[in-house]
Amino acid sequence: MQNFPILPREMAASLWRNRDLIAALVKREVIGRYRGSVMGLAWSFFNPLLMLVIYTFVFSVVFKARWGVGVEETKADFAIILFVGMIVHGLFAECVNRAPALILSNVNYVKKVIFPLEILPWVAFGSALFHTAISVGVLLLAQLILSHQIPWTVVLFPLVLLPMVFIAMGFAWFLASFGVFMRDVGQITGVFTTVLLFASPVFYPLSILPAKYQGWLQLNPLAFIIEEGRKVLVFGQLPDIGQWGVMMVVGMLTAWAGFAWFQKTRKGFADVL
Repeated sequence: MQNFPILPREMAASLWRNRDLIAALVKREVIGRYRGSVMGLAWSFFNPLLMLVIYTFVFSVVFKARWGVGVEETKADFAIILFVGMIVHGLFAECVNRAPALILSNVNYVKKVIFPLEILPWVAFGSALFHTAISVGVLLLAQLILSHQIPWTVVLFPLVLLPMVFIAMGFAWFLASFGVFMRDVGQITGVFTTVLLFASPVFYPLSILPAKYQGWLQLNPLAFIIEEGRKVLVFGQLPDIGQWGVMMVVGMLTAWAGFAWFQKTRKGFADVL
């Protein structure tokens, strides 16, 4: 039986070696999602815009929530700050929720020895990243219209997201493998990402929590990414490089652990399917 390499360098080598195939599959998936709809890809723009309006109304009008960024804080300010958290959580949640079904929905690839199954999580991530980029575009457009300015630090947002990319990929490889052997995993991930939505500073800033809870919440990797994302996208502040470095190490270790598990267990996929 074939043994698949699990070294960290193979994780990067596989991505580079199959980059054209990944790009083609991502393009096919994005286009296929909206094929047959009247508005087509325009839905990828209107969906985040609609969610932004709904969440803003519910939290700033119905619940009269405030972020506490100043006495002159407006509903638009609250909406923009809230939207950053939604974007980050949405990217992670889409990758995790789709992961358990990646192999099950591509059984024909399992039979092909030459097909690199390890790229399927990258394809799912690429599709999610496309929609995240559209959402960020909506966010920046809203800032430009409402605040008449966009901080230069927005160029650092991809850097802030990088640790979460590795963490999401690690989870995706783990769950893609578990999903083959345990079909209930898909139900668990939906609950997990919903809990994570409220256990992350999406609807509130970390600073409003009692100190004894802040430490626990900071163990959630999304907490750092969301808070630092707001710094660079909204407040025009530089990210905390020290904590970012720690998160990068955590992210790379998570990604490699997930990749190694996937490579070790993929030999049994064909037998189960």
